[in-house]
Amino acid sequence: MDWFLHAVRHYAVWQGRARRREYWCFMGLYGLISVYLTVIDAVVGQAGSRGHGGGVALLSTLFALAMLPPAVGVAIRRLHDTGRSGWWLLLAAVPVLGTVALLVLALRRGTPGPNAHGPVPPAGPERM
Repeated sequence: MDWFLHAVRHYAVWQGRARRREYWCFMGLYGLISVYLTVIDAVVGQAGSRGHGGGVALLSTLFALAMLPPAVGVAIRRLHDTGRSGWWLLLAAVPVLGTVALLVLALRRGTPGPNAHGPVPPAGPERM
């Protein structure tokens, strides 16, 4: 939970590095909350439309929009930790292969020691 809140508080920090733990804790909790809100939207949508479908996914959409800046920020810092520019995030625009490439980069170990994007980040979320 601390890593998730850390990423949310530092949503506009584009420089520096993010460890794998910071990235994956943020993305994991983001995914769980998204699924939970999608289920709530589906239940409320079904009840509101009397079983005809077509409900609006208001909660999950608002959450996704609110979490877009922190998600981009932590993804850029994760790429920095692997020694790459944040511009590599544009690989997400390439269907399937871009997503797979970013997944592989996010799973890789960060560069040991300082790199062009800063020193190795401390182990805890209290770092900035």
